[in-house]
Amino acid sequence: MIGSGPAGRAAAAACNDAGMGVTLVDPAPRRGWASTFGSWVDELPPAIAGTCAAAVMDRVRTRGTSEHTWPRPYAVLDNTALWKHLWRPGITEVAGRAVGAEHGPTGSTVVLKDGRRLAAGAVVDATGAARALSGGRPAHPSAQQTAVGWVFDSRTAEALCGPDEGVFMDWRPAPRTTGGWPTFLYGVHLGSDRVLLEETSLARRPALPMAMLRRRLAGRLAAAGIDVEQRLDEERVRFPVDDPLPRPGRVVPFGATAGFVHPASGFSVGRSLRRAPWLAAALAGGLATGPAMAARAAWAVLWPSDAVTAHVLRQRALRALLELPPEAVPEFFEAFFRIPEQQRAEFLTGEGSSAGTARAMTTLFGKVSWRIRRRLVLGGMTFGHPPARHGFGGEIE
Repeated sequence: MIGSGPAGRAAAAACNDAGMGVTLVDPAPRRGWASTFGSWVDELPPAIAGTCAAAVMDRVRTRGTSEHTWPRPYAVLDNTALWKHLWRPGITEVAGRAVGAEHGPTGSTVVLKDGRRLAAGAVVDATGAARALSGGRPAHPSAQQTAVGWVFDSRTAEALCGPDEGVFMDWRPAPRTTGGWPTFLYGVHLGSDRVLLEETSLARRPALPMAMLRRRLAGRLAAAGIDVEQRLDEERVRFPVDDPLPRPGRVVPFGATAGFVHPASGFSVGRSLRRAPWLAAALAGGLATGPAMAARAAWAVLWPSDAVTAHVLRQRALRALLELPPEAVPEFFEAFFRIPEQQRAEFLTGEGSSAGTARAMTTLFGKVSWRIRRRLVLGGMTFGHPPARHGFGGEIE
């Protein structure tokens, strides 16, 4: 297992629980996680939802051009509790950086930067956007989500994020914002007494700079009467949202490395936590036949053809969104927040079917203005089911 973020830890724990010997490789395998991880409660494994949530909000507010309330519980994970939940004493931890993998008929060898070599029956790459053993970063510039967030005590933040609620997306422009790509406010409770308020650029190529997000956040908070000098901490976010799916091979990518990042939300952790036992079962069953079969089985369970089709549809929607004029983006999301709740949920989940994703996109298309429809079509937002790509049913040598 390469990488000890939430996806790597979840996969390692599941493989260990399935009876496999697991070696986890990371430059700092005991390092904690600094990022804030959120998920819809209904997309988390029940054991994690019940024991690893720092806060659960009963509803979220959304706003395109008018305000909406979505009564769908939303959780922010307690990183320490999640780390402890996924830790297993039987996992061997190796501090090092994996730089390559060599494969033979009976197994693989992971090569570390310092020259060490580790034997393995199967190799899982959970190194996130680095994709250390899955082809590395794509050559083309990626569309990135960027954000700057400040943490306040709950009372100070109440003007923008009230008790028992979160702010999923509020697309009202920050005060004194003149032109440029729009950003939105995201706000969540981090526990009983702290709130994160974050200025977020959903996706942009090139990414919006942190300095711009920080200025917009300061202006938004000042207009709400929040003294920015009372902030307790700062969070900075930057990650790609349009990476192509890696090609099948003997290394099995998992989590963000495998393309789990949802382009409309940036979420991937919930899907990784749910899929980890599936990955472990596929590897355990496949290894009884041989390492190539194990890799093939893992690919098949992580990316069946319908999931690939849904992924392609969501990426088309992202490309079309990036082609919209900036002033049309809040109107686009206003239409999205007005489609039926079930269709919203279907589109936003990484587990969504291609049929459900297409239904949501078609309904959304019918609700936007003709001006936006034209731009969406020019941007490539179509609704037929594209063929599955990347040869996921092909041979793995």
